[in-house]
Amino acid sequence: MTTTGGRSTVEEPRLAIERRAPSLWSRRRFLVVIAPLLATVLTGAALLALSGNFLLPFQRVVTLEGKMGSKGDFFGDEEVRRILMRHHIKVHITSSGSREVAVRNIDSYDFVFPSGQPAGDLITSERAAKNQYSKVHRPFVSPIVLATYRGYAETLRDAGIATPQRSPEPGGSLYYTLDMAKFLDLVARDGGNRWNDIGIQRHGTTNGNTVLAQTSDICRSNSAGTYLGLVAFTRNHDDVPDTEREADRLATQIKPLLVRQGLPAADVFQTYSSPEGKGISPVVVAYEHQYLAYQRSYKARYDRVDSERVLLYPSSQFVTQPQFIALTPGGERLGELVVRDPGLRRRAMELGFRVLDPTGAVASDQLSAFLKGNGIPVPAAGSGDTKSLMPRLALLERMISAIGDCPPAELPEQAP
Repeated sequence: MTTTGGRSTVEEPRLAIERRAPSLWSRRRFLVVIAPLLATVLTGAALLALSGNFLLPFQRVVTLEGKMGSKGDFFGDEEVRRILMRHHIKVHITSSGSREVAVRNIDSYDFVFPSGQPAGDLITSERAAKNQYSKVHRPFVSPIVLATYRGYAETLRDAGIATPQRSPEPGGSLYYTLDMAKFLDLVARDGGNRWNDIGIQRHGTTNGNTVLAQTSDICRSNSAGTYLGLVAFTRNHDDVPDTEREADRLATQIKPLLVRQGLPAADVFQTYSSPEGKGISPVVVAYEHQYLAYQRSYKARYDRVDSERVLLYPSSQFVTQPQFIALTPGGERLGELVVRDPGLRRRAMELGFRVLDPTGAVASDQLSAFLKGNGIPVPAAGSGDTKSLMPRLALLERMISAIGDCPPAELPEQAP
């Protein structure tokens, strides 16, 4: 109480607040809650920085639409997707057979990626005739092969039709050279052309079906159309037809060899690689890269190769040339990346493709070194001296239509 001018004043009580330092228990509770969150944030930032994606959440990602057949596996690969995200690109794929891509409307897509030159030529010819945008890139190649199982390959070996490539593998070679002329003679035979007839029982199984190579739908698929060309070339004494009359004669001759399989499967390699494949599809037409990618995955899972699944390389070789066709400037940017980005080129090689170098030559040494480094046997560079040739586009389309009973593609006037 104080006195001022004879008056007494009572002061209001003051509340003193004691500021105490946080207890050790409070600090610990704070660290327990906050520290893991902070560590997660810092770890995520570090990973984004190391991957080159630190600024990705703040940058616009472009989604490109593509349509393709078996090469869709490349863009479906997680590593490929990660690399493209560093370039702010996502790819959405519509799956379709390569020939079907070529004969359907593709105006809503940024790019298409047919598995071979015939379908690619159909697309580029049509777009050139309509004065529409298209730019072609050829990033890699893959030979046409026949995928089978060791017992079937050894049965063909017993019949003098297949020869194993030299290999130090304890279980035997994964790769055989197939005498294509003898194989087709067996397929064309009226009697005695079943697996049981040529001694499959000696290799632990029985199969009363006709010996043949199963394909996907010839009206939709590049691999089936390519196999048609390979069969035609072989049955025409290693020559291609030059006229419509020759093409029609040859189509009539070889049609029974290609339609005996009945209703074709949508994806014969998927069936082949399944546990039930041996009984359903003992020999299928495929691409080399599909088999090598399968063996790489199998080796990573079981620490050994699948020695029961093997390849037959036709003595008349044919190497398919997938064509990445950009239909928009965005598609062109992606095409440039596929052929030039070191990470994408390496990943293509890891997925079994024979990557092309900038001059257009096959950089086979890279694939061989990669396979050796991963404990996977390397196939011989060439299974024979004969290179199979495809008929001219118009004649090939004529044969596909006749054999597959499907409408022929509409070719522009300038198409050969």
